[in-house]
Amino acid sequence: MSSATADARPEHRNPVGWLWRNFREFRRTRPFWGGLLAMIAGVPILYFPYANLSLGGVTIAMSTTAGAGSLIIGVLLILLGFTAWFQPAVRIFAGVATTLLILVSIPVSNLAGFGLALLPGLIGGGLMMAWAPVPEAAVEAVDPGADQGVAERTATGTAAAGAFAAEGTAAEAATAPLPAVPAQGEPSVGGPAGPAAEGTVPPQAGEPKEVR
Repeated sequence: MSSATADARPEHRNPVGWLWRNFREFRRTRPFWGGLLAMIAGVPILYFPYANLSLGGVTIAMSTTAGAGSLIIGVLLILLGFTAWFQPAVRIFAGVATTLLILVSIPVSNLAGFGLALLPGLIGGGLMMAWAPVPEAAVEAVDPGADQGVAERTATGTAAAGAFAAEGTAAEAATAPLPAVPAQGEPSVGGPAGPAAEGTVPPQAGEPKEVR
């Protein structure tokens, strides 16, 4: 089998390229970065109230009454991020809810996870509210016989108009009155006297003229 007759390389042989193309299409059709930042903001809010930190051999536990509020806020932020990914139609609601939850987490959840969730949450909520789908370009279907049909109709109309104009000109010429021709011996209307005055008879052809 020569290279000219060989089949094209199928796409499934390059899984990395296939995954990258699908990821790029997924990212462009939804508020991807806003949802990602919202989920990142939920992680420190969830982590610190339930973490045990060791400081100089002393274990510090921050499992206070803010733990339940931090759990709810963190889970809601992660869910709102996934909602913005898979339901772009409710991106405005998800962005507003993310911004409000981040502001509520400042007094409720250790200053919004010691400030680590504040900026990602606010930026993610703003990106979700500001994102808009790109309008698809309207592609008009071109009919190959459309131009030919238009040309034929134009030529037919032009020929019909020309024939109608020719018929109208001939009819006007047929119905137009003929110019009046003055009779022999009568003066023309509005012009000089005719060749013979009133009461005289012009000489006939072949008759000798009277010589005085």
